[in-house]
Amino acid sequence: MTWTTLAMVSTIVIFASFVQGITGVGFALLVAPVLGILAPTMLPVAVLVLMLPLNFYVAWRERAALDFRSGAWISAGRFGGTFGGLWVLVALSANHLNLLIGISTIAAAVATLAMPVFRPSRGVYLAAGLITGITETATGIGGPPLALVYQHHPVAVMRSTIAMCFLVGELLSLAFLWHAGRIAAASLMGAAQLLPALSIGALLSRLVHQRVNSRALRIFVMSFSILSGAVLLIRA
Repeated sequence: MTWTTLAMVSTIVIFASFVQGITGVGFALLVAPVLGILAPTMLPVAVLVLMLPLNFYVAWRERAALDFRSGAWISAGRFGGTFGGLWVLVALSANHLNLLIGISTIAAAVATLAMPVFRPSRGVYLAAGLITGITETATGIGGPPLALVYQHHPVAVMRSTIAMCFLVGELLSLAFLWHAGRIAAASLMGAAQLLPALSIGALLSRLVHQRVNSRALRIFVMSFSILSGAVLLIRA
């Protein structure tokens, strides 16, 4: 990355890690479209690598609220979805992948905003894990299905359980991507350059995560995601 690109992406990473530290979702939705525009070769590896320490931090910070039962069903579905995500990466060109990221971002944001209140079943958790496995492995974006199933849970339960599911899933995705030879040194270097920005956003979220209106912030994240996804679609 050039210094200009690094500065722009770092700014988004600070804000995205701050948002995820408060709401439990939003990091990939904010960062992936911007990387798709400014540094597409870093996707999805850089996003997955950056989310490892972020989600470990959030899960540990609110470990008392973890819902291990639903998280286990999501992780089971997530394992199966990883294979689908690898197939997408192999089958699509870079241009088509940008199209997929743009469409996925917009569809996920709209669905998250529009979904009515419902009580998730075991099958819903499995399905959410499966879809997350496909989209996160292929594009780095996996939060919206989990936001859908947890958005009407207590905020601490949503934040901590989604973070745990992300953590397990990202380790799976990275292991499979490594085995498939899809992890480039440049992506790891780019992620390392963005770690200071990630730390700043995560620590800022600790100061205010119990006081910020997470619903209003989530609406802003989804709106920004729709705009970013539209830009990607236009470019692709």
